[in-house]
Amino acid sequence: QVQLTESGGGVVQAGASLNLSCAASGRTDNINEMAWFRQAPGKVRELVGLITWIVGTTVYGNSVRGRFIISKDNAKNMVSLHVNSLRPEDTSVYYCRARRREFFYWGQGTQVTVAS
Repeated sequence: QVQLTESGGGVVQAGASLNLSCAASGRTDNINEMAWFRQAPGKVRELVGLITWIVGTTVYGNSVRGRFIISKDNAKNMVSLHVNSLRPEDTSVYYCRARRREFFYWGQGTQVTVAS
């Protein structure tokens, strides 16, 4: 089992930046990748960014490419999401996900609210 704990959400003004963090604990050996997703009320959960654990290859969702940056700290088993130029439509619950072998693990989520 992998436990994930997100932090860093909050209420910000449009145009602001924010850093979200996700700490992994438990069976953190053989993690293949970690990712951030988000889900707004009434919408499907969408990929924000993904990073492979060994090589560090990144993939971003179309709606955030160029504004959000995902990074990792293998020694601390942490993945971060730096979000820039926030827009009201970025308001969502942001979830961290880890893939370890064939299993996926999710955090509880952290709320980001962007006021216009």
